[in-house]
Amino acid sequence: MLTRYYRELLNFLSRAVNDRHAAADLAQESYVRVLALQQSGEHVAEPRALLYRTARNLVIDRHRRGAVRGQAIDTDPGDEAGADFDTLSAPAASEPETAAMSAQGVEAMLAVIGELPLRCREAFILHKFDGLPQAEVARRMGISVTMVERHIKLAMQACRRCQDAQDGASPPSSP
Repeated sequence: MLTRYYRELLNFLSRAVNDRHAAADLAQESYVRVLALQQSGEHVAEPRALLYRTARNLVIDRHRRGAVRGQAIDTDPGDEAGADFDTLSAPAASEPETAAMSAQGVEAMLAVIGELPLRCREAFILHKFDGLPQAEVARRMGISVTMVERHIKLAMQACRRCQDAQDGASPPSSP
C-alpha cells in the first residue's frame, strides 16, 4: 500500500498545503493511522479511500490549528519575525487573571438570571439560550407576545445592571 499510493497522496497533499515538507509529514501521519487501524484487526475495504479521507481530515485539522493560532510565524534565524517569536505573549484572554475575571462574570450573570421571577427567567432562557422566536416562546408559555417582550426586557435590564456592576466593580443589584 505504501509504494502504491505514496506519490499520488504526496502530490495531493502538496497541492492542499502548498508545502512539500508539511505534505510529507501529513502523508506519513495518514499512513500511520490507516496502518494502525488495519493492525487493530479492523477490516478496511477501500484502503486508498480511507487513506485520502484521513489525509483530508489531517489537512482540515492543520488549517483549523492555523486559524486558531493565527498565521504561522517563520522562525528562520535571519527573519525578523522569527527573532521576535520568543518575545510574543499569549492572547490576553488566556491570561489567568482574565480567565478568572471572566469566570466570575459568568457566575454573577448566572446568579442574576437565577434570581429573576420564574416566568421572566423561563421566557428569557427560551428566547436567548434556546433561540426560540418570541412568538414561539409566547405559544409555549401560553402568554401574549407583548408579555414575552416585557419579560425579556426585564431580564435584559437585569443582565445589563450586572454587566455594569462588573465593569464598575460594584455589586450587582437585584432585578
